[in-house]
Amino acid sequence: MFNASLNSSSLSTAQHPLAAHGWDEGWAAEFSPYAEQGLVPGRVVRVDRGQCDVVTADGLVRADTEFVVPRDPMKVVCTGDWCAVDPGGDPRYVRTLLPRRTAFVRSTSSKRSEGQILAANVDHAIIAVSLAVELDLGRIERFLALAWESGAQPLVVLTKADLVPDATGLSYLVEDVETTAPGVQVLPVSSATGDGVDVLSAIVSGGTSVLLGVSGAGKSTLANALLGEEIMEVQATRDIDGKGRHTTTTRNLLALPGGGVLIDTPGLRGVGLWDAEAGVGQVFSEIAEFAAECRFHDCAHEAEPGCAVLAALEDGSLPVRRLESYRKLLRENQRIVAKTDARLRAEIRKDWKAKGAEGRVNMEAKRGKVRKP
Repeated sequence: MFNASLNSSSLSTAQHPLAAHGWDEGWAAEFSPYAEQGLVPGRVVRVDRGQCDVVTADGLVRADTEFVVPRDPMKVVCTGDWCAVDPGGDPRYVRTLLPRRTAFVRSTSSKRSEGQILAANVDHAIIAVSLAVELDLGRIERFLALAWESGAQPLVVLTKADLVPDATGLSYLVEDVETTAPGVQVLPVSSATGDGVDVLSAIVSGGTSVLLGVSGAGKSTLANALLGEEIMEVQATRDIDGKGRHTTTTRNLLALPGGGVLIDTPGLRGVGLWDAEAGVGQVFSEIAEFAAECRFHDCAHEAEPGCAVLAALEDGSLPVRRLESYRKLLRENQRIVAKTDARLRAEIRKDWKAKGAEGRVNMEAKRGKVRKP
């Protein structure tokens, strides 16, 4: 039975039973109207088949989510959510969700172009990248764009660092990723030797972290290293391509022994952008800095005179790969947004027509068929 004495001012103290799962003064203030209704606070640690596991002051409970079934897929119950739950009874129900502080979202493969929320109320987005295979800098940039857009602080963890015994070679790999991830800490870690695990534990001890990456990136092994025990199942990766099977099949929220909370996620085959223009801009912040020096404020960085971005390409201060990746992600993000934004779709069609008309005029001019006005 829920202890009613916890349903008052004591909810906001560091001694609250949910403090280890991230409860603080802010959540206590958000929950106060529901406390007056006799509901109890809890944090969602797992979701599956219309039900979820919720950790409350009295322990873990199983709750039905039928009262929180919105039309918007972005508002469904998600691992990391804080919620108001019935104080007792069978079955238990999640009555409402507290407003999210942050949300990690990707686009689905659905033709309807829906967003899929992977984790809620996250402070740190840990992007696990395996050093057992060649670095895919473009994929790292994609993860970073989603992480920045979520509102969380990204962190790139280079797993299986013990497979790169040469210190100089490892430093070059770290430098490559740092160039790809401006403003983001890059940390080489080996779960096998323990190198870097203590540093990572200290970073994640101050909030909620979500662990992201493709299959075979070493997420489950890393999660076990942070947890200090073999909780997450680990499977071997294929030698041929470094890929692994999905050892984690659901998103699970776990309290860490050194403080903080970890949300482990299944390996992601795809990481499509979802309305992440600001996140893309953050990842490629150096391009924005160059663009500020362009002669024209609406410079497209293609062939305009006085383009500082093109000048940076010429003098080598901006790699061609970075600009191509930036353009690719912006185009992809625009397509996703346009599918759900009628006004933007109209603007894009108008732009296409204008460019098409301009192209036809230029072609006729080349053929000497331009009519006299």
